[in-house]
Amino acid sequence: MGNSVGSTGKTVGTLRRIALVYMTVLLAAASLNYIPGLTDAEGRAFGVFALDIFDDALHVASALWAGIAAAVSSRASRIFLRYFGLLYLTDGLLGLAAGSGYLDLGIVHHGIVDLPLTFKILANLPHIGGGAFAVYASVRFAHEAR
Repeated sequence: MGNSVGSTGKTVGTLRRIALVYMTVLLAAASLNYIPGLTDAEGRAFGVFALDIFDDALHVASALWAGIAAAVSSRASRIFLRYFGLLYLTDGLLGLAAGSGYLDLGIVHHGIVDLPLTFKILANLPHIGGGAFAVYASVRFAHEAR
């Protein structure tokens, strides 16, 4: 991906564009419960994700962090991607191992939950994949932030 010129005349590098994509995806995740037809009778989005207002607030706060970082600089975007990625990746890995993550305080409220492995994979894949890619991008494109 090449750099494009933003409205201020500054180049918008890959780190900033990735942070903007994360902002968009996180806002979409926060809206899942409010789109008719995406939740089942038990309130789970796509039949897997039991998102509540706390999860929505976490996704919106993360989206704001991503958007602000993208607006500020490539360095801010790299910092966002690194720390956001580590937080979400480790939350997903804990969810995979224990059935509950820490970002939504699930491990505190529910402890270790015995769930089918397939369900745990599906439920935690967004945090594992999204977190891992964010960390990768923060390393791969670190040269833009110098």
